[in-house]
Amino acid sequence: MLTHMNNVLPHITVETGNSPRHSIIWLHGLGADGEDFVPIAEEMNLPLAVRYIFPHAPMQPVTINDGFVMRAWYDIASASIDAEQDEMGIRASQAYLEKLIAQEKQRGIPAENIYLAGFSQGGAIALQTGLHHAERLGGILALSTYLPLAETFAHGASVCAKDTPIFMAHGRSDPVIPYALGKISAEKLSELGYPLEWHEYAMAHSVCMEEVRDIEVWLTRRLSTN
Repeated sequence: MLTHMNNVLPHITVETGNSPRHSIIWLHGLGADGEDFVPIAEEMNLPLAVRYIFPHAPMQPVTINDGFVMRAWYDIASASIDAEQDEMGIRASQAYLEKLIAQEKQRGIPAENIYLAGFSQGGAIALQTGLHHAERLGGILALSTYLPLAETFAHGASVCAKDTPIFMAHGRSDPVIPYALGKISAEKLSELGYPLEWHEYAMAHSVCMEEVRDIEVWLTRRLSTN
């Protein structure tokens, strides 16, 4: 079901059962759309009914792709992903995601039952938003991604988010977002005291079935305690 309400981004909604009490907002990567992760979510067997929200990123020109207009959470200026970061675009997408979180709260889902998930660019926005959100969320799934605006991250991070569980995963042969960048981001968050679980796989810039099963286990553990 495609919805567009309360001035939030257009998004696909999938509910796995009646009256879900948990929501998972899942962000796609550069050039994809909300349909991208619907099949993967449907592949998982979770113990409770959940509402998946798959938003479509805004259409905008992307510098590294010769200014071609595509769905993107923020602009990318060069192949060095963490250089010349589009802070304005990152914060704009953070605001979009905050509206989706607010929508779920208005539907009666408490903050601790809301999860943010994202792949690549989407994962960066999930981290940026979840760790700056005023309340502790249920958890963050950050896949094949990195911590954006890392140099100034600690200054604006939410104290309440310090206990938000994080699942980070990366392919060891990722040619788009280097494995080393993902690993450094995870180490930084762990050093800052965030409860982070790291997973790595023999894959490139993608998602593998082993990773899906690990996500399923991680979510099942979280859902069972909330």
